[in-house]
Amino acid sequence: MDPRSELDFEKGGGLVTAIAQDADTGEVLMVAFMNEEAFDKTVETGEVHYWSRSRNKLWYKGEESGNTQQVESMYIDCDGDVVLLKIAQKGDAACHTGRRSCFYRRLQQDGGYEVVSEPLFDPKEVYKK
Repeated sequence: MDPRSELDFEKGGGLVTAIAQDADTGEVLMVAFMNEEAFDKTVETGEVHYWSRSRNKLWYKGEESGNTQQVESMYIDCDGDVVLLKIAQKGDAACHTGRRSCFYRRLQQDGGYEVVSEPLFDPKEVYKK
């Protein structure tokens, strides 16, 4: 059976949501999107590929930073519009801000937020932007 046949790319305009979760700790590291090509490359290589909406192109996670994601297991949700990737993060940071996780701002009751982790690298140096 083709696992892609279980996904409904049309519902999301050609994309499905992809959640990257640390396979060992359960920590959610990031949320991104996959088109069919990204999903197929991920299944084929065992390394995570996403579709970059901002750059409108296929994106191999870690192509610039070296912080890649190795697939331990993949799950498809009941509606076929979300892929859960249980991954081994290679390199300390999954977030383009240089942090371990993209979820580094904890919302507070007063409407503000608290930054709960510091960058592990300087994104300006890594991404040369």
